[in-house]
Amino acid sequence: MRTDPVRVFKALADPTRQRLLDRLREDNGQPLGALCRDLGITRQGITQHLAVLEAAELITTVRRGREKLHYLNPVPLQEIYERWIAKFERTELAALSGLKRRIEQDGYAMDKPKLVHVIYIATTPERLWHALTDPELTGQYWGHRNVSGWAKGDRWEHQRPEDGVADVIGTILEVDPPRRLVHSWASPDDADNPGRHSRVTYDLEPVADAVKLTVTHEDLPSDQLQDTDDGWALVLSSLKSQLETGRPLSSLL
Repeated sequence: MRTDPVRVFKALADPTRQRLLDRLREDNGQPLGALCRDLGITRQGITQHLAVLEAAELITTVRRGREKLHYLNPVPLQEIYERWIAKFERTELAALSGLKRRIEQDGYAMDKPKLVHVIYIATTPERLWHALTDPELTGQYWGHRNVSGWAKGDRWEHQRPEDGVADVIGTILEVDPPRRLVHSWASPDDADNPGRHSRVTYDLEPVADAVKLTVTHEDLPSDQLQDTDDGWALVLSSLKSQLETGRPLSSLL
């Protein structure tokens, strides 16, 4: 299931929807009330524009208590970039995602997710779960092997395939196959510094003949936001390619 470019371009053609995406790019994870400010449009009108953006998968929403927070989702733009732009550039630039940047400013809401990525993959929840937890498969589409016993409390390692050294480590915090997986995330150098630890959540939801995968990466140190955002967009596109075509993105290998 690939992004529908016609729907994406139609959604982007409206100046108000562009302004809404710009607001989310500048401060991601905003409730409806904040997005309505100073636009000179009724709340109902903004809601309709947001529905168009969500239908095009350019935004996604996450409930936080009574509020519904809106997040810019860069995956459709990443796929358009790979389809029509990336092949004209050098291979070493393939990891750049110049069509999207999402930087969340500190101080807006301390408990909201820092990064939220959503992608639809034509597969089953069981196959997707296997792809997320099998070391050999993760090594194919990610370039690193995700190694763990996959039980709550188990150690999790993001290992380089050539030498088995872990570039990232963590602990399994929640596991509910094939629906939800949560683990912490930290550099080995920051193992004893909880302030530098973040949290990754994978939510799998069957939708027709596909699976909606939502990856939420929260509590990230501010100096890791941009690189991590770019990294997830590329990894998820490679995962989608692996499961739908049998071939990951070569730029990750």
